[in-house]
Amino acid sequence: MTIAQELESQADISQDVIFPPGDLYSDEPPLETELHLRQIILLLQCIEWLWRDRNDFYAVGNLTIYYSPRQKKSEYFRGPDFFVVLGTERKTRKSWVVWEEEGKYPNFILEILSDSTTKTDKGLKKEIYQDTFRTPDYFWFDPFTLEFAGFHLVDGEYHPLQANAQGYLWSHQLGLYLGVYDGLLRFFTQDGELVPTPEETAEQAQQQAEQAQQQVARLAAKLRELNIDPDAI
Repeated sequence: MTIAQELESQADISQDVIFPPGDLYSDEPPLETELHLRQIILLLQCIEWLWRDRNDFYAVGNLTIYYSPRQKKSEYFRGPDFFVVLGTERKTRKSWVVWEEEGKYPNFILEILSDSTTKTDKGLKKEIYQDTFRTPDYFWFDPFTLEFAGFHLVDGEYHPLQANAQGYLWSHQLGLYLGVYDGLLRFFTQDGELVPTPEETAEQAQQQAEQAQQQVARLAAKLRELNIDPDAI
């Protein structure tokens, strides 16, 4: 019996079962390495900054997704390294509990590969995300080898995404490219521009302000060479 068939059979269990509350805590193990943590934080910062004016999404990392048809915490749960759900309320959650979220599953999932998880991420998890979650966009990335791949759900099956000239892969759900930049996975706009962190945005603004001041200073110096007082203009 496939995973999907097993879930469907369990969905027919009597409605008399007393379900626990959906406010369940996440139950994920610690991240494997510092790079895993840095990668998750980086993606989270970038997408939340890019979509800072939106309230219709939920992005998070290393959080448990509970999806038991019988609404039991003890069965059927997974913890993607990073995922995004669209069309939902932007608020803090202890975990993602499907039966408390209108049956919604992630629109986008990224797994960060490691020696201990690669086989599962490329096998069992990929099967679950395809057949049970029906997550449209699934990606994986290895921060050490820089292996990077993405898949889009077409007619119920994951099809590999083809990279563009820059080596980026397009996420249909996010409307963004993903690509390796300075050793980590980053988001890029449709025009290929790097999606910055808040800190990078502030640094860029400061650089632009400094350049503007330098231009003003050069112009003032030129005017003085022409015996024109810039302060009198």
